[in-house]
Amino acid sequence: MKYKTGEWRAFRPIIDQEKCVNCLLCWIYCPDSAIIRLEKFVDVNYDYCKGCGICANECPVKCITMVEERR
Repeated sequence: MKYKTGEWRAFRPIIDQEKCVNCLLCWIYCPDSAIIRLEKFVDVNYDYCKGCGICANECPVKCITMVEERR
């Protein structure tokens, strides 16, 4: 059973699909498996994303921006 863990994050990753080259490094490095592989791009499952920013740090084209979470 998976538990939703994204409730407490302070920052959320936003992926600029126009800049993304679909290298999948974000998917590989995400410790929570919150990056979803789709046919032509990747997306974020915010139910499980903790906002650690590893995906943004590892992105070679810097298409992932960490923005402050709004509550």
